[in-house]
Amino acid sequence: MDNQTKTKAAREFAKVFAGALSASVALATGLPWPLDVLNGLDLPDSKGAPIHFRLKVDGALTGECFVEFFGPQVAELVSRVGTQPEEVSAEEQVETLTKIISSAMTDLAESLSSSYGTLSVKVDRVAGLAFGGMFVVPLAATDDPTGTPVLLYFGVQLLDALSATAQMAGGGEQDEPQIYPYNLKLVMDVELNVSVLFGQRQLPLRDVLALTSGSVVELDRMVDEPVELLLDGKLIARGEAVIVDGNYGLRVTEIPQPVVSHFLN
Repeated sequence: MDNQTKTKAAREFAKVFAGALSASVALATGLPWPLDVLNGLDLPDSKGAPIHFRLKVDGALTGECFVEFFGPQVAELVSRVGTQPEEVSAEEQVETLTKIISSAMTDLAESLSSSYGTLSVKVDRVAGLAFGGMFVVPLAATDDPTGTPVLLYFGVQLLDALSATAQMAGGGEQDEPQIYPYNLKLVMDVELNVSVLFGQRQLPLRDVLALTSGSVVELDRMVDEPVELLLDGKLIARGEAVIVDGNYGLRVTEIPQPVVSHFLN
């Protein structure tokens, strides 16, 4: 299984988890807590003792992943819960967060079931874990003043199950070449010649030699048919001829396929 497939599958799972947890926090606190998947792994230094939770997935998918919070982050988050007393111990804070995460698991399971099949997700507090070598996806709590990310670590079994499903869903698409926007930016200023084709006609040589000023050549295209816009002989668009400031122009009415796809051939 290639790393690209694993990364995509893990990030899709993380997006669903982030949405479910954000909704659960908002329900518990009455305040929004947006949580987004970060693009990179350049993480800031985390402060405070780590607090870990295990998500155990059973059913259509089997495996586990782990969520990592840090003490100051948990304290700040739990302080928003209006039902909490003014003085809350660290253990009580963790218990409250456990309830919030557990509440999110129902939504997480339902959302995942639509893509993977029926499954369940259970959460429990764990300690003394070492995550060396595990695949990690960071989540940015944009409303967290501590600036500490939430980290999601994937066990091998769950990551392989997610990747296998993603690969089957992708079918043969993974073998198709890809063009990335940042690659195209390198050639955006290159000028290309395009031509407009009103029609064509095959003529025997004797008729070509007989052409004189005033000769009329009938084309194979009706007046009301769209004309074609060609790039290096390849059709990229169709439209209707117009006059723009005394020049011929083309008003595009149809693009058969994304123009970027022509650069793959």
